[in-house]
Amino acid sequence: MLLHASADLRRPQYSASAAWSGYTMSNSTTQSTRSGGPLAAAWAVLRHVGDDGDRGLALRALESTRVLRSGIAEIDGLRVLGSPSATLCRVRDHRDMQLDLNGKTALVTGSTQGIGEAIAMALAGAGARTVVNGRKAEAVHDAVTRVREEVPGANVIGVPADVSTASGAAELASALPEVDVLVNNVGIFEARPALEIDDDEWRRYFEVNVLAAVRLTRTYLPGMRERGWGRVQYISSDSAVVIPAEMIHYGVSKTALLGVSRGFAKEAAGSGVTVNCVIAGPTHTGSVEDFVYQLVDRSLPWEEAQREFMRVHRPQSLLGRLIEPEEIGNLVVYLASPKASATTGAAVRVDGGYVDSILL
Repeated sequence: MLLHASADLRRPQYSASAAWSGYTMSNSTTQSTRSGGPLAAAWAVLRHVGDDGDRGLALRALESTRVLRSGIAEIDGLRVLGSPSATLCRVRDHRDMQLDLNGKTALVTGSTQGIGEAIAMALAGAGARTVVNGRKAEAVHDAVTRVREEVPGANVIGVPADVSTASGAAELASALPEVDVLVNNVGIFEARPALEIDDDEWRRYFEVNVLAAVRLTRTYLPGMRERGWGRVQYISSDSAVVIPAEMIHYGVSKTALLGVSRGFAKEAAGSGVTVNCVIAGPTHTGSVEDFVYQLVDRSLPWEEAQREFMRVHRPQSLLGRLIEPEEIGNLVVYLASPKASATTGAAVRVDGGYVDSILL
């Protein structure tokens, strides 16, 4: 079987639709394939590209094509012949690179906006049955709709529940008895002078940012251990390590998550379940825009305000810009995948080099 591609494939970047429109199928050659193994699965996908789901897999494989010297793209195992103006391509088995979460159920708390929503989209894009969570049913419904729009064919549902309370966590567990991937993302933050944070505010931050994650870990980790596979992640922050003077209550709550994560990783030792903390750096979300304008001149346009914020309040960032939520999602998907089976008990940074440390 041969694929005939348009010359567009010789370019390093091309859209899925353009790539697909340049393909026609021919069954004239099959002898170059090897039988069995991952390669056979790749060929099976391309034999049935008329099916929308298979077409999506084929396109994802084609989009990963790596352009080498002389414009030759390499994807081992499949032979892709171009039109007279195209270059001979060899296609590699994409399954070796794909972070495949098909058949897994992933719960992301606090995922109706910002980083949580981006994580939900990333997990859905990797094939997981993804559960969006938030306090308000309308917000959950809207987020589920956005995920479906951004990730065609996504298997995504919504479960509204306030996981910062014991009753809300029980409500969520009743609706969703088992998960394979638990991403404890829900959290709150706000700038406030340290001496003005009263006891009630300290308790609220621990209820939302720490105890919500502890409750859900107690709920879902036992089932993961029994099944011999699972992933638990806590979305922490650079503020856990570099406590910000303007919101020490937030920073301390995120520091606590580092200890929670390491402790539960020991509890899960040897079970096939990994437990990790993700240290997210300053990230561009709607709520962060509001936060930035608490600290810089509100009359500044956003790009100027962002640069001023990074210069004055986050000068140690090596990235020199706010991180995009999708960049956090990319790391979460990797840690949730079978590829990260040896990573556990870790605090993994996606902070743009903000934390000035060579170890953490």
